[in-house]
This record gives sequence, structure tokens and C-alpha cells, in this order.
Amino acid sequence: MEGWVATWGCALQPPDQPDDPDLAQATLRQTIRVTTGGSAGRLTLSNEYGAEPLELDGVTVARPVAGRAGVPDIQPDTAVAVTFGGSRSVTIPPGSRLVSDEFTYIVEPRTNLTVTLHIGSAPAMLTTHPGSRTTSHVLPRQEGRPPRQIPSRGRPSNATPGAGTTAVTHWYFLAALDVRSAGPGAAVVCLGDSLTDGRGSTTDGNDRWPDVLADRLHAAGRTHVAVVNQAAGGSRVLRDGLGIAAVRRLDRDVAGTAGVRWLVVFAGINDIGMADATVRAQQRIEDDLIAGYAKIIDWAHAHGITVYGVTLTPFGGHEYDDPRGRREQTRRRVNAWIRTSRQFDAVIDFDQIVRDPDDHARVRPALHDGDGLHLNPLGYRALADAVPLDLFAG
Repeated sequence: MEGWVATWGCALQPPDQPDDPDLAQATLRQTIRVTTGGSAGRLTLSNEYGAEPLELDGVTVARPVAGRAGVPDIQPDTAVAVTFGGSRSVTIPPGSRLVSDEFTYIVEPRTNLTVTLHIGSAPAMLTTHPGSRTTSHVLPRQEGRPPRQIPSRGRPSNATPGAGTTAVTHWYFLAALDVRSAGPGAAVVCLGDSLTDGRGSTTDGNDRWPDVLADRLHAAGRTHVAVVNQAAGGSRVLRDGLGIAAVRRLDRDVAGTAGVRWLVVFAGINDIGMADATVRAQQRIEDDLIAGYAKIIDWAHAHGITVYGVTLTPFGGHEYDDPRGRREQTRRRVNAWIRTSRQFDAVIDFDQIVRDPDDHARVRPALHDGDGLHLNPLGYRALADAVPLDLFAG
């Protein structure tokens, strides 16, 4: 049966970057990598953290030159206009999200698409995803001239942007792309922090572990399964920080994902690492984390979503690693609960996959990016390869 399924999404946050560009009267070109394919699309844009309206003079979707991520050029003959209530221009009020009209477009599985926004006025506070690990391009308006489009012709695909174009590794205003699936499409939502957001992965390489999981699923013939990464770097399960706490963004980032059927929860390291390294503080965070997981599980089951728990990976040598090992003890106790409580519908044991066999408090040296916590592309592939594909059958 044909229906909508999210092929891409991201967890949006308030800005915390000093290098955010001025987007008023600018053209903004951003690349996203879809997972499953479809015959039509609809785009969700957001101004939820802005205090002023976001005014757009036009939005298009196209394929980038050579299909590559992070390049400023598109294939002009693939571009289609995205409308909102039949209009190419739209104003998104402060604190709001807006879903576009359906547009006819053949979306190929696991390919890159470019979304271009021609911005009239932008709020002072941008709605952003700072950990895109994908290059976006901003062409500001020249004073006294109408908005200019980033050129689509005339440069080789590996060229650097033209004069005046700024490259930034963030996404702005993009919340989701849904596709009309020809069959019973279904989505896996990955809820997590920077380890799921892909810190340590390759910019424009799409080698975060959810990306590799999508590749594995589709290679196994499950092309109807989308993998949607709803991670936010620095986020926690219980408390707000760089982004909204996981327990408070379930409705937006999980239930709000079209076609969601499975939820994978890989979060909690920041809760442990940001709590004081005292016996009392660590006991409290352990109890609160377990209560938080239970809340997520109950919520997921109430919404008919199957939920899988992921064990927390080591952080020996990172700034979270305290001399007395109290945070490490908490991590191990929390992992024991994840493994043995039988509360999650299944457990994915990332800890066992990446820990050093000679020191379980540390990640194997070949798998982390040098800080003891975040992984490199080899490490993220090891995580994805450890996920049993039969968890997403049916």
C-alpha cells in the first residue's frame, strides 16, 4: 500500500555556533542523503527557534553535480520547485514548522539531493543542526542587487565555490524529507548524541553508523526501510543542553517521523559524563537514566513502536574519564540494566563491539578519533555491522 515515509530527517537545535552566517537575502544550498526512494516528495522546513518570521522567495530540490555531497553545483535539468499552498514563496512564523505541497520527483534510494532556499528575511536566531558533517553553501545578496542564485553551470564538479560564497558545515531550517513509497515503507529512527550524529566521521562522506546501516539493509534487499538519524551532538536523555533532552523530543523527532516503526536508543553517555564524579551524583544519574529509559520504552510501546536499547560505549581517556573511575562504574551498571532488564524489545551491544579486549574501559585504539570517546569511520562501520538486520523485518 502506497504511503508517506521519512527518507531523511535531523534533530534541530537552537544555534550555538559563533560562525553562523547572516542568511538574510541569501541563497542557501544544502545537501542531504536520502535512504529509501519514492515517486514524490514533501519537505518540512522549520523556524521553531526563531523569534522573527522566516521569509522564503523560493525553494527547489535537485540532484547535485555528479551526485556528490557538499558540492555547490546542481544538475539544472533535475531541479523542481517546491510550493507551499500552491505558492513558491512562503513565510514561516516564529516557533513553527511547515510541510510543503507534494511534488512529483523520482527519489532514488541512498542518493544525495540538494535543497536550495532563496531567503528573503531570516530570524536573528537560526534553527539549525550544527553537526551536519555535510558542507552547505551560502551566497549572500550583493548590496543594491536582487538575490543571486549559486551558479549551476560553468564549473567542474570538484571546483571550490565562487567568490563571495561561504561554505559551512551546518544544516539550517531543514527538518525532514518524506517520500511517497510504492510499497509498505517503514522507518527506523536512531535517537542519540554525537556518536550517532557522527562526530569523527568524514565530512561529506555519509559514513555515520546509521548511514552504513541503511546501506546494509538495502544491500540485503530491504529497500523499503528508511533510516532517519535524529541525533543531536551534546544531547542528553534527561536534561536539556545543546539540544532538547531525548525524553522531551519523542513527539517531535520520533512520532513526528513519517512511517516510523522502530526506535533505536543510543544515548546516556553525556548524562553520565556531565554529572559530578561523586558517589552520590553518579548513583542518582544511574537511577534517573534507568527511569528515563523506562519512560521512553513505555512511550514507544504506547505509540506502537518497537524500541531497541543500545549499550553505552567506553570513554577511557576522554575528559569524562575521572581518576577514580566512578563514571565508568556507572556506565557498566547502566549497561548491565540495558542487557538484563528485558525492558527493551531487543538489545544491540555496541559496548562489546568497540571496547578494547585488554581494557574494557577504553575503545580499541583503531576505532576512535583520538579523544577516547568518538569513533572514526572504521569504528562507525563496526557499530553498523553489529546491528542484526532481522530486527527490522516485516
